[in-house]
Amino acid sequence: MKKFLFGIVFLLAGMQLFAQKDKRIFAPKEVVVDTFFNKYIIRDPYSWLENVNSAQTRQWVKNENKLSKVVLAKASYRTNFFHDLEKYSPNRHRTPVKLGKYYFFYAWYDNTTVPALFYKRTIQGQPMLLVDPTTLTTKNSDIVMLQGYSVSKDSKYLAYLYNINGSDWRKIGVVNMETGKEIRDHLSGVKFSGLVWRGHGFYYSVFSQNGKFGVTSGEKVYYHRLGTLQKEDKLIFQRKNTAATFSYLITSNERFLVIEEKNRTTENEDIYYIDYQDKSPHIQPLITHIPDAFNILDYHNGKFIARSNFHANNGSIVMIDPAHPYRIQSIVPEYSQALLLRVMPFADRLVAVYQSNQHPILTVYNYSGKLLYTMKFPVSSTLSRFYGGYYDMETIFYFTSYTVPPVVYRFNLHNFKMELTARTEVHFNFKNIVYKEVEYPSKDSTMVPMILIYEKGLKRNGNNPTVLKAYGGFGVVSSGYFDAGIVNFIHHGGIFAFANIRGGGDKGSAWASDGRGLNKQNSFDDFIAAAEYLIREGYTNKEKLGATGASNGGLVVAVAAIERPHLFKVVVPEAAPLDMLRFEKFTVGHWLTGEYGSVADSVGFKNLLSYSPYQNIKDSINYPVMLVITADNDDRVPPFHSYKFVARLQNRSAQKNLILLKSRHNAGHYSGSTRNLTLRETADVYGFILYELTKKQKVK
Repeated sequence: MKKFLFGIVFLLAGMQLFAQKDKRIFAPKEVVVDTFFNKYIIRDPYSWLENVNSAQTRQWVKNENKLSKVVLAKASYRTNFFHDLEKYSPNRHRTPVKLGKYYFFYAWYDNTTVPALFYKRTIQGQPMLLVDPTTLTTKNSDIVMLQGYSVSKDSKYLAYLYNINGSDWRKIGVVNMETGKEIRDHLSGVKFSGLVWRGHGFYYSVFSQNGKFGVTSGEKVYYHRLGTLQKEDKLIFQRKNTAATFSYLITSNERFLVIEEKNRTTENEDIYYIDYQDKSPHIQPLITHIPDAFNILDYHNGKFIARSNFHANNGSIVMIDPAHPYRIQSIVPEYSQALLLRVMPFADRLVAVYQSNQHPILTVYNYSGKLLYTMKFPVSSTLSRFYGGYYDMETIFYFTSYTVPPVVYRFNLHNFKMELTARTEVHFNFKNIVYKEVEYPSKDSTMVPMILIYEKGLKRNGNNPTVLKAYGGFGVVSSGYFDAGIVNFIHHGGIFAFANIRGGGDKGSAWASDGRGLNKQNSFDDFIAAAEYLIREGYTNKEKLGATGASNGGLVVAVAAIERPHLFKVVVPEAAPLDMLRFEKFTVGHWLTGEYGSVADSVGFKNLLSYSPYQNIKDSINYPVMLVITADNDDRVPPFHSYKFVARLQNRSAQKNLILLKSRHNAGHYSGSTRNLTLRETADVYGFILYELTKKQKVK
């Protein structure tokens, strides 16, 4: 592929023109073309926006934010959305969870804008501040967020991850739990890293740093011994293939370090381990050159315990003998009607969470595969964040749904008694909310599941404001997590719909494959068919239908808006890859070619070109109202995807509907903002959609 810049077609005064009357901001075009395979010539008139630090780009973004701020303020005032969110949001602290000897939780205090980490010595004990993120930077403008923590086996030390301004790059700090004070160990250059303790130190990952939006590659796993400098850390694992990524764990007995290497292009994996009982511990292969089908969880009675999709579309639980790794022994076989989501091994129990027809199911087995306990939970709810040591008699887990804030349960693994550790106070009647499971036919007649959420008494009169959402990528199972924006939207008489489209893992690995690579169009067809179903079945109409999605979900809704512009009134893509011919050139994009394909081969190029939102904008079409949201520090999906998409949409005479850009400052792919700003962002999405869908009527 070759890129050519011939010159500027036109320049407007100051490089931008802010036309307040028709709410559009004009941007200059450049005659820039990309040539693929010496045959395909692709225009890229707004490539100059990829230079995010240029004065021209900064001014353009400033003007765009100025416009969107005015419009979003009007929408918020009209719907009162931001004000209502506060009362629907849960407490400003989380229930403590036990790790080792102590209980940990996040909480805001003394008007801090981001949560700090606290701990207690007993469940009823006095909370003590452990890590205050506001002390981790000297710049007042920085937003520092804690991104996780891990406790040493003897509970003497806690290592924590934090980022600045939403970046994927992390730093690591360490606290002495006996004194509550920081020790000198501070590590940097960390990204997508685990924190895995063994002995008097821990394993972690670093990557080569190639600039803010440079390609992320060259992962290395190190062991850091407490009290030493980072430059003294021991290199444990790296590969010649710099695009490979790793995950790793220490077994509960600290005998084995297991490293899973994933080839992001082929989706294959190799699994290695170190046996620290060997006279000379070294890296050795366990299973190599296989599909990404095994997730090692722990070691029990001489064998590794793993979750597997190998010849098991819905997942199974297996044992792998290191001496004979290819003689895989089943513990719990695949269930045809239930998808295995997660497994937690304990000394004499296996806790497994399944999903059947969008209902999570908590189960307990022994190591002979005998089912000891099962409990079905409500539709579109989520069981997550299971805590407990290998020899513990109980586990603690979180329960939540789209309209139920997180609560924490203690679950005894022997008598199976379940205890709610604390209640979460809410200021709305969640029992007045209906969850309806439906299936609808997609373009190729495949039946796709969808959940509809609304208040009791809603009438199917074809006139309800409705927001449709999806993710549909990377085999992710889209479980329901509490969202005050959804609660507020349906309280205003709306319907929230989530479609479990192909590409996600909601119906197993085959469902994910059917929406991956050359099959990606299935994801978009499924989403469009969901919109058609909602209209056909009398829930809403084209003037009352909005769509939103984030990351891969943002790509889905953007493609749907471009392919079927008259099907939606308003569309809000967030943090979305939108120039699919250039995504793999930046940050982690090259890891995503297994999901999307690559322009490096002609078949992949043609497929990407067929749906890439930026390249498929037509000059003659008036696309729906859009609010395109990104962040200036998003180093996973760089913000210029959104910049270029918005500029191309706005700068056409056929575009009469409003196109807005909101570029969040000092935030990353998954925000990284303060609590107040997070509420504001939620209000912007759902409040703007509600405003556009109810302009001609009184908001409820």
